[in-house]
Amino acid sequence: MGIIIALIVGGVAGWLASMVMGRDASMGVFWNIIVGIIGSTIGNFIGRYFGFGGSIQEFSIMGLVTAFVGALVLLLILNLIQRGKVR
Repeated sequence: MGIIIALIVGGVAGWLASMVMGRDASMGVFWNIIVGIIGSTIGNFIGRYFGFGGSIQEFSIMGLVTAFVGALVLLLILNLIQRGKVR
């Protein structure tokens, strides 16, 4: 059951991050889920540095926020690599 929740929360976090970064038109559902799950890992790494974190395998607001912040960081890095500048 945790994998299904992780896919849903990862997809929502990736979709929200792609909307904020203006990349929603170029990403599909699959890539939103991938960005959200990888973003969750990045967000947890950043969160541990500041003393907080969350899991997307059990739904919580903190887990969603952590995945969202990590997905934003991931999309920011991808923008820098692809375009040479931040949008």
